[in-house]
Amino acid sequence: MTARSTLPLVSAVLFCALFAPAGLAQQTTPTPPPQAQPAQTAPEAPAPAAQPASPTLAQDIQQAQQPVAPQTPFHVTIPHQRNPFKAYMPTLAPPLNLQNSPRLQSLMRDGKLYVSLQDAIALAIENNLDLAYARYELPTAQTDLARTMAGGVANGVNTAVVSAATQSNGLSAGSTPAGAGGQATSGAGAAGAGGLVQSTLGEGTFVEPFDPVFSLKALVDHSKTQEVNTIQYGVPLYEQNTVGFGTAYQQYFSTGMGVNFTLSGERQATNSPESIVNPDTFLNYTLTLTQPLLAGFGPGTNKRWIRIARKNLELTDYAFKAQAIATVTGVEDIYWTLVGAYEDELIKAQSLAFANQTLTDDQKQFELKAIPAMQVMTDQSAVATAEGNLTVARATLRAAELNLKNALTKTDDPTIDGMSVIPLDKIGPSDPNASKTIDDLIAEAEKNRPDVTQDQIGMQVAQMNLKAINNELLPSLNAYGLFAGYGTGGPLNPKCDLGTYCTTSLPTNTPGVLQDAFNYSSPEYQVGFTLNITIRNRIAKADQYRAQLGYRQAQIAYEQQKKSIRFDVRNSQFALEQAQARVDAAQKAKDLAQRTFDITRQEQQLGAKSSLDTLVAQNALAVAESTLDAAQTAFEIAKVDIDRATGETLERTGVSIDDAKTGVVTH
Repeated sequence: MTARSTLPLVSAVLFCALFAPAGLAQQTTPTPPPQAQPAQTAPEAPAPAAQPASPTLAQDIQQAQQPVAPQTPFHVTIPHQRNPFKAYMPTLAPPLNLQNSPRLQSLMRDGKLYVSLQDAIALAIENNLDLAYARYELPTAQTDLARTMAGGVANGVNTAVVSAATQSNGLSAGSTPAGAGGQATSGAGAAGAGGLVQSTLGEGTFVEPFDPVFSLKALVDHSKTQEVNTIQYGVPLYEQNTVGFGTAYQQYFSTGMGVNFTLSGERQATNSPESIVNPDTFLNYTLTLTQPLLAGFGPGTNKRWIRIARKNLELTDYAFKAQAIATVTGVEDIYWTLVGAYEDELIKAQSLAFANQTLTDDQKQFELKAIPAMQVMTDQSAVATAEGNLTVARATLRAAELNLKNALTKTDDPTIDGMSVIPLDKIGPSDPNASKTIDDLIAEAEKNRPDVTQDQIGMQVAQMNLKAINNELLPSLNAYGLFAGYGTGGPLNPKCDLGTYCTTSLPTNTPGVLQDAFNYSSPEYQVGFTLNITIRNRIAKADQYRAQLGYRQAQIAYEQQKKSIRFDVRNSQFALEQAQARVDAAQKAKDLAQRTFDITRQEQQLGAKSSLDTLVAQNALAVAESTLDAAQTAFEIAKVDIDRATGETLERTGVSIDDAKTGVVTH
């Protein structure tokens, strides 16, 4: 360090010393711990950063960990009951499990939480609430498929990804549920009336429900009617007692064909002598078949919601993978930020220990009248500055610990809130992506990133939608066939006064009426068609053309996404190269500062340098160490980011997607 660069620093130190409070010397004069024992100065740091003891500590902690108790896996499926009555009863989802996984307890030792990078990732898989929220999207998509299998409209799925691992509330501010096809708009498109834009996805002819419907109606009726003219019924007060029923069975199929069967009957007793049979029994049934021939014909249009729901199920699966990548990436970033804060606190603690040691030595020299009082005041100012730097470093470390614990737990635990977090991994493994060409990285990204596959599925859904919406342009032409049978009868009316007309050949009991209804004695046959043509057909035509325009926009969005991925990969590669260059430069600066400090200290011992020169050299060394620590942290985060950009985060960290879905780490 040159005299020009040292002079402003010495002036600042002298200024702080002259205007320091009077009690400052008394606060800092107690004998500090020796420099060889920095752990006593910083209890949160069990090992200096420069010592190679961290890997050994990590191995000792991991060997001392108790076996992890089994974690209850996440399991929510669509209920399929053999009991037919269960279809009409509500089904409750399993209650939430908001207990932190047993793995967390196994990492505690002596009131501290010792966490390696793999431990942090495993805890995030088991406890992170963003990932727990995303797990429910998988059975939600299955409910959509079950709904469409019965002919219902797909409600859509949520494919939004929460990118910040510290936002453990399950939703980010930008989360947008996807539409019926599982697609969420990424641009700021113009909104329609009320701020909403209606999508043409899933448009087409109306799809009738495929589940059969059975209906039943039964009645008992009694009525009395005063008759002005008694000729019709033969009595002035006409009484009727009626017992009747009506049933219907209706079902539609994927071809568009509908089956409708109705059966109705009635038994009516009166007090009229003009009735030949009393009571009168009537029974009829009707079987009707309908089949669309143009609009609404075939599985292509009637099963479109099923195909969309199946594609949505695939989209949800890839969206969960994207959420797992985002969660693991966020946890890695938080972990390396914690490592940087942890190392920076060690550096600041060592600076404070050296400043205290220098102050103690100079105070002894001052008592011997070997140095002036100004030197002691300068040392006191340096101690105050070092204490301030250590306070800031500890606050930063506490914030980093809080962020990590927030990302790795389901619920707050008082026993964990006050614990210090000791990172066991100080440097991450080498990343093979650092040596790959940009073309290889882009190829890996296009193959591995789940958002690429999601866009491809979205294009497939859009193509299917075009076929369905084209069918809606056709006129409605339905062919139908009807077959019906009738039966009537009853016993002779003992009060009949019609003379010779009081005879009948109709069956006198209900079985006979039922037989006549089904023995083709009085059938009805009917075939025909219905044709509905919408003149000009502007609504359907506008929807069809809008779907075409939307498909072209989807193609542009797909190309834009591929372009964005290429830019993302290039940007991540450049950031990694720059971070590596900063680490190399910071390492050289740190080595130079270390040699300068060693030489200055030796010269001080020989009497050629003062303690102020050594203090300035040590301060420069601390600054260089902090710069190297920050550069190393940025480099680790850059390695994490390039894995995210190429879609290789889960493979690099050894995360199984099946473990992420169940919330239990077994690999």
